[in-house]
Amino acid sequence: MSAPFFLGRVIDTIYTSGADMETMTASLTSLCLMLTGVFLCGGAANAARVYLMEASGQQIVRNLRAAVFSAVLRQEVAFFDKNKTGELINRLSSDTSVVGHSITDNLSDGLRAVAQAVGGVSMMFYVSPSLASFILMIVPPITVLAIIYGRYLRSISKRTQDALAQATQLAEERIGNIRTVRAFGKELSEVDKYTQKTDYVLSLARKEAVIRSGFFGVTGLSGNLMILSVLYKGGLLTASQYMTVGELSSFLMYTFWVGISIAGLSSFYSELMKGFGAGTRLWELLDRKPEFPLNEGLILSPDQLKGQLEFSNVSFSYPTRKDAHIFQNLNLMVPAGTIMAVVGPSGSGKSSLVSLLLRLYDPDAGTISIDGHDIRDLNPYWLRNHIGTVNQEPILFSCSIKENIAYGAVDPDAVTIQDIHSAARVANAYDFIQSFPKGFDTVVGEKGNPKILLLDEATSALDAENEFLVQEALERLMEGRTVMIIAHRLSTIKNADSVAVLDQRRVAECGQPTELLGNRQGLFRKLMEKQAFLQEEQQRALL
Repeated sequence: MSAPFFLGRVIDTIYTSGADMETMTASLTSLCLMLTGVFLCGGAANAARVYLMEASGQQIVRNLRAAVFSAVLRQEVAFFDKNKTGELINRLSSDTSVVGHSITDNLSDGLRAVAQAVGGVSMMFYVSPSLASFILMIVPPITVLAIIYGRYLRSISKRTQDALAQATQLAEERIGNIRTVRAFGKELSEVDKYTQKTDYVLSLARKEAVIRSGFFGVTGLSGNLMILSVLYKGGLLTASQYMTVGELSSFLMYTFWVGISIAGLSSFYSELMKGFGAGTRLWELLDRKPEFPLNEGLILSPDQLKGQLEFSNVSFSYPTRKDAHIFQNLNLMVPAGTIMAVVGPSGSGKSSLVSLLLRLYDPDAGTISIDGHDIRDLNPYWLRNHIGTVNQEPILFSCSIKENIAYGAVDPDAVTIQDIHSAARVANAYDFIQSFPKGFDTVVGEKGNPKILLLDEATSALDAENEFLVQEALERLMEGRTVMIIAHRLSTIKNADSVAVLDQRRVAECGQPTELLGNRQGLFRKLMEKQAFLQEEQQRALL
């Protein structure tokens, strides 16, 4: 900020030196050397500023993303029923980038603009207080305009980020389920839906463009008017001998720098408001407290955990569908070390039993206990580590087969290759995996030793041959464990110790498979007969 001052001194030296060439040469040399030192220091400081802000900016974005991801994973499952995957991914990627830019590069430029504006105005008053007072009358109206503009920009930025999140959500769902989209020939209609979402984003962007263009047009005009005012008023003062040519030149350069700073502050303010708009969505996630604790509560010792399961007067409906009751006063007991098969028509709540046992949701009324302990008193993290689950839909993460097998271990890094091979042999998968060129190191695509085992229609997606192999492996795993099987096929449940039939939001029948099949009027017998009939009809249709 000292450069315009010294440049003004240079101009005055040239104008006032007269014929004394040696004096002018000495003065110019000293002034130019001082300016060279100033410029060198300024260049070094600017380089340091850029490096520090870039480095710290990347660290801030990294920390912000890690904090948001941690906050997301800590939320209860009901939270993910209300907030879709695409929206959360958009917050992690787009919102964090906007906030990161607004508080790093943008903040650096804003601080520099503030320093230049303060320094420039101070030097303007130092050079000519009367001229500075006259010129700066234009600043208050610009400040009021900036406040109004910033509030509008903050609002529209939040709406834009929400619209982007909806578009991302739609794209994520359709791409993730491309086989379904392709099977029903919905490609063009899905493109139309996505285009409508992006059109809304475009309309918001146009509104932002209109207000930005007006604001920057006014600030640019103000800067030009300031310079014109300096030339007019300063010219009069110079003609009246109240200012020298060098002082007017210095003042003009300071005015030019202040104008540039005001433009920079305008850009800084607008970007900061956009950051606040995007940040609002992130702070909502960071500040949200999950309804269920993640790693708090009672932990049972190994000799205390037997595996007895009991549902007592359980009533439940999903948080997003409170009016649709899944269970009402349901009662069910699964003795430790036994196999209980759960059957019932579609929508009767079979899979909901698994979700409740894993404490993905809490019942609206009643209690669910393990060995006499209410699962709401147990540590959820410990609980899920002692329950093995096999879902209907096979899930594979985008990593190696070896890493997928080790995923369920308490400490995956401690699992040896021998442990992984042993697990694969127990699951009848060793030979199949070894047939791949890279064996257990084969990378598979995405969506890929407990006391209690939950099997949610684990073999429903398999053909007869593979179902036999998996069933054989599961029978080995069931020994000495409490097992709950959610199933439709009689082949899956015929070896169960008991069967619970769900109907009308409660347990309608419970007993041994042979006893329930022997009751010709029983619901279980009717379900199995209907299932067999449906299988025959499917075979006829195929033939």
